Amino acid sequence: MSVIAERPVEAVAPGDTLVESSVSAVIHAPIEKVDIPAWCFSLPEAEYQWCSPAHYSAAVATTPDGRRISINVEVIGGSLMVQHYLEEVSEPDHLRLVSDSDVFTPNGRTKLHVTWDLHVVRIDDSSCEFTNTVRSAATPELIELLTKQGIPVDVFAAARKPNTVGHNRQETPMFAKSIERYALGQR
Repeated sequence: MSVIAERPVEAVAPGDTLVESSVSAVIHAPIEKVDIPAWCFSLPEAEYQWCSPAHYSAAVATTPDGRRISINVEVIGGSLMVQHYLEEVSEPDHLRLVSDSDVFTPNGRTKLHVTWDLHVVRIDDSSCEFTNTVRSAATPELIELLTKQGIPVDVFAAARKPNTVGHNRQETPMFAKSIERYALGQR
């Protein structure tokens, strides 16, 4: 038996991007009324669940130094994810959160480094464009799990991409609607 080409699992290093998805939707509220961190860190669990059938639970916590954490539980592509998003950038028009998320796959438990970036830009006096970007990156735990399973990282990333993109396409317009209601005081 001869192998024509084989890419070793180590070809993807910890921190390398596996999947990135960016989706935008319109918020029908003036940008001056939008405060993404205030929305995110006061989002009731039922509202989080309303934004996607894949959303199971949400809560908020703080670190000892006072940074906020958004804790989200969801299922993406059949894998349960528990995310502990730590506030990295927090401005009314921009929130960036990072998490070393626990992922429970059929092949075992691992971690993904996930960056969740929420941003709005003004369209006109009464609306703005909301962009929801999700980026997942390899962790040493993920590479170790995949190596033990004999699964190339690029195969894992390719299988995960349609689920991540599909989930983002589903939740982004709902997040935009939720942010809009919050901005207009309708929650």
